[in-house]
Amino acid sequence: MFVVRNYVTMGGTVACALAIGYLMQYGPAAQKNAMSGQDEVIVASNAAVDLTGIKRVVLTASTSAANTSFSESGTSENTSRFQPRVAQKCALSARAKPAPDATATLSIKAPCHENATLEIHHNGLIFNTVTNEEGAARLTVPVMAEYAIFLISMGEDGGTVATTHVPEVRNFDRVALQWTGDTALQLHALEFGASYGQPGHVWANPEASGAGSIVGLGLRGLSESRNVEVYSFPKSSTSSGTIELSIEAEITASNCDSELAVQSLELRDALLTTRDLSLTLPDCSQAGQFLVLNNLLQDLTIAAK
Repeated sequence: MFVVRNYVTMGGTVACALAIGYLMQYGPAAQKNAMSGQDEVIVASNAAVDLTGIKRVVLTASTSAANTSFSESGTSENTSRFQPRVAQKCALSARAKPAPDATATLSIKAPCHENATLEIHHNGLIFNTVTNEEGAARLTVPVMAEYAIFLISMGEDGGTVATTHVPEVRNFDRVALQWTGDTALQLHALEFGASYGQPGHVWANPEASGAGSIVGLGLRGLSESRNVEVYSFPKSSTSSGTIELSIEAEITASNCDSELAVQSLELRDALLTTRDLSLTLPDCSQAGQFLVLNNLLQDLTIAAK
């Protein structure tokens, strides 16, 4: 059994208070102006954002509207009385840069948080990653919007924002599948009549080949991890026909006879559609088998050039 709820996201999904504050202060127009003529924007969690034509405001964790006044320049006059919640040397920061195939390279620094779990939000996508022994993380993310906003959170230890401009995203159709937990979900694409295991069968296997590609994000095998798989197909392809999309779920002793919440995001012709799916997995006598779901995702139809 599964239940589908379908709706359309008209713009970037803002998933936490950090993003709401960022967008309320600057807005989409300000973001585009700030990014014009440059490839990246860096925002540190304890630093002010200084954009041309926008007043600069410095706030600390202990500053409140009741006891803070602002000068005409927009800078707090009494911030020197307050100490940052985290020392500058421990500040979380992130940088996003455009990369090939409408992706973004996300570089994160958290000097005082080695082997720490991070949660990343991007235009509806939510997934986890972890810092290394130096408190850094670097990953490549298929973007779901031309003006890509990444929200990086360490929970109570703070968060930050990184943005970049990726106009190349217009040249791709994308389908993403995301879920929470250690269930082994797989997104499969059979391009233009391809069979399983043949060229044109694209999935998260290094040996798979086709016009499209699949990228996996998250921390697999953890009960609370947020995981994502993204299938991308370039519009520059000269092939035409249908790409069949399916989901496979491995039935295990930990997920059998349970309900699984899954979400799909489909970016087609710059329109992002999100679908919530509720799946009931078979009973535990089926552990070790794979459940194949063929009709949950809309197939891609590629017109002849």
